[in-house]
Amino acid sequence: VLAGLIHGSRYALSIGFVAMSIALAIGIVLGAVAGYFGGLTDIVISRLIEIVITFPRFFLIITIVALVEQGTLWLIMALIGLTGWTSIARFMRGEVLRVRNLDYVSAATALGYSTPRIIFRHVMPNAIAPVLIYAAFGIVSAILFESALSFLGFGVPPTVVTWGSVLHKARASTYAWWLAVFPGFMIFITVSAFNLIGDALRDATDPR
Repeated sequence: VLAGLIHGSRYALSIGFVAMSIALAIGIVLGAVAGYFGGLTDIVISRLIEIVITFPRFFLIITIVALVEQGTLWLIMALIGLTGWTSIARFMRGEVLRVRNLDYVSAATALGYSTPRIIFRHVMPNAIAPVLIYAAFGIVSAILFESALSFLGFGVPPTVVTWGSVLHKARASTYAWWLAVFPGFMIFITVSAFNLIGDALRDATDPR
């Protein structure tokens, strides 16, 4: 069990960081574009966000993984990332709407800087702090998603050992309480740690 927990920690953290990196890349770009340009662009991206939100994320991932003959680790990472960018995009859009009317953005526009340079070098660096705070909580969500999928038998292949797959084995061995307690404790510790990191980042970036 200890070997499985140590081995599974690599997969848990990899899934959290890779899935959240995919979600950040999509959400930050779409949110920045929607907030900066406004108008029709903002309307189209906002409607796209609302459409994606209407799908039940957990059941959508289960359905796609079930349709594949055998789910892979990269498929699960991609699905979690591709369905988890909506909140990041909304956060980023709100921050860009606030930042784009500040004086230094007006000065950059008056100097004739190109739109991509203004967005990526002046607007995004000053609007991304709240999004990075949300990313810490998003890593937790990705780890819990993978654990839940593996627990239900829809996660990684049987040859891959994760915390969720150990919990899945505990369902068939109710007498072996340690198969459920220790992986559950590792998930609890990891979730608590990243929640504390998110709270610390929020306090560090709060000017008040």
